[in-house]
Amino acid sequence: MTEMADVSLGATAPQAPVGLPLCVDLDGTLLAIDSLQETVVDAVRRDWRVLFRLPGWLLQGRAMLKRHLADAAPVDPALLPYNHDFLDWVKEERRSGRSLILATASDRRTAEAVAEHLGIFDAVIATDGENNLKGAAKADQLCKRFGERGFAYAGNDKADLAVWPRAGGAVVVRANAGVTRRARAMTQVEREFPRKGNRLLLLARAMRLYQWVKNLLVFAAPAAAHQLLVPDILAGSLLMFLSFGLTASGIYLMNDVADLPSDRQHPRKRLRPFASGALPVMAGLIGGPALVLLGLLIAAGLGASSLVVLISYAIISTAYSLGLKKLPLVDVFILAGLYTIRIVAGGMATNIFVSHWLLSASGFFFLGLAFLKRFVELNQMDDGESNAGSRRGYSPGDTQVLMMMGVSSGFIACLVLALYVSSEPAIQYYAQPGLLWGVVPLACFWICRLWLSGLRGYVHDDPIVYAAKDWVSHCVLAASALLAIGASVGLGR
Repeated sequence: MTEMADVSLGATAPQAPVGLPLCVDLDGTLLAIDSLQETVVDAVRRDWRVLFRLPGWLLQGRAMLKRHLADAAPVDPALLPYNHDFLDWVKEERRSGRSLILATASDRRTAEAVAEHLGIFDAVIATDGENNLKGAAKADQLCKRFGERGFAYAGNDKADLAVWPRAGGAVVVRANAGVTRRARAMTQVEREFPRKGNRLLLLARAMRLYQWVKNLLVFAAPAAAHQLLVPDILAGSLLMFLSFGLTASGIYLMNDVADLPSDRQHPRKRLRPFASGALPVMAGLIGGPALVLLGLLIAAGLGASSLVVLISYAIISTAYSLGLKKLPLVDVFILAGLYTIRIVAGGMATNIFVSHWLLSASGFFFLGLAFLKRFVELNQMDDGESNAGSRRGYSPGDTQVLMMMGVSSGFIACLVLALYVSSEPAIQYYAQPGLLWGVVPLACFWICRLWLSGLRGYVHDDPIVYAAKDWVSHCVLAASALLAIGASVGLGR
């Protein structure tokens, strides 16, 4: 066991070691993540058949399970999220002359990859394919090498409570209050690194609650029919809004877990809760499906048609994330469809007919926004990110044609709106339809300004989210709403 699990890295030990040798745990301590959980996800992502091999591997024991997973999904230590404040302190200890040992229940191949990448450890003690070095087994191994209380141990988990009583000192990293309190009672705590961030707030951030602003589209059909304030219709719209929000948030959680490798290479996405390690992947694997199921249950209560629309949205959204987003032009039409389907869902939930005028105007409008989204991503892409664009089927040279198609789509939406103002339905629905002409130039101005902002680099990723924070957009929306209300009640007659 010792020959396989205890591996010297050949590092030159400092001449005058200071303090007890420091044995450092990997998962949750040196790393901000549980590498076993993430390796399972990564292995399944690479080959879905791994999902069916896992039970057989587990029957061979946890040590062999970890070995199989390490073979199926080798880690890239340069992309792993580290607890950087703790790592910086460990490096300072190394420079001061302290001996460092990486002691982990992770597979030896994973541990050695991390140790080689960091270049600060004198040796690695890890699971070897036969013996799972967790808890008491790790304590035995450390005591065999250093003697009882002949080492300090840095950990974070309940399993480490079996090690600390036999250690000469403890370093507690990101542990909960109960583990920290028990560690203090077991041995002298040399240093504590408190847990950062509230898990519930981090989960809310991962759910992208700000994206729920898109779900306001479910109110479009009732509002256009002048029935939004009817109690039953308003209640149905609110429930549809909630079901779309929960479903979309659940899909976001699952997508973030699936996209971990690419997110960690992205300059901004690497800061997301899952990519940064602030949230464990299990929160996404459990929370994602739970939110989707809850959203579908709420939609089912509104009727079969509402449920079918929401299921269609979930399937299309998932297919988009899994591969359709890599197909040029197909991706933008799907994005536009995912916006428009919310309007259809609002009509389904309230039994209100969605007119072809509304579908036509909104379809072209959202197609223009989808083109803008891709334009912004390409326009802000630097040379180091060019491969990310090519994986989506675009290159930086496509920005001009994307802008042309996007601006044209926006103008067509304005044209449809102008034709509607002069149509028979507008005359029937509005007491003073002439006031609606004011909405047309406002919409045209907003589209032009949004594209100009995108060209100048003010829009980041999602135009809808940008507009939700933009005061000019707020003014345009307020003025349009006042004109629509005035047209409805006959203001100006």
